[in-house]
Amino acid sequence: MSQHDAEVRDTRIAASLPVRDGDEPWTAEEVAEVIGTLQSDVTRMARNLAAAQDNLADLMSEGSDGAGKDPVDVGSSQFERDQEMSLTHNAQLVYDQSKLALKMLDEGTYGTCEVCGKPLGKARLQAFPRATMCVACKQREERR
Repeated sequence: MSQHDAEVRDTRIAASLPVRDGDEPWTAEEVAEVIGTLQSDVTRMARNLAAAQDNLADLMSEGSDGAGKDPVDVGSSQFERDQEMSLTHNAQLVYDQSKLALKMLDEGTYGTCEVCGKPLGKARLQAFPRATMCVACKQREERR
């Protein structure tokens, strides 16, 4: 995409993003920054995910059979596998959330709470561009 095309896209997206009462409308530069952050997250997480999956595959191929192994080594191996599975899961979540946010930007649905339909607010999206819920709805979800 050329620089001009990117600027036109960012201006179009900025004009379509919802704004909360009291917020200034989005600028093309702010949209470009959010898109850049999300694209960077996708690239970084894709690399992290590939590495984590490779590490996990290596750990799983070692097996969990404790025959002939020191119990401490078996426990340590299990801990490493569990930790690598957690890292892989977290990398997958960030990757998926970032891809979804980019898709929502393209579709014109970015910036609206998926629960209540109200604007998320610029400050929230600039701090956490993968957000899909407003603060109030996210807090309610986390209390459950």
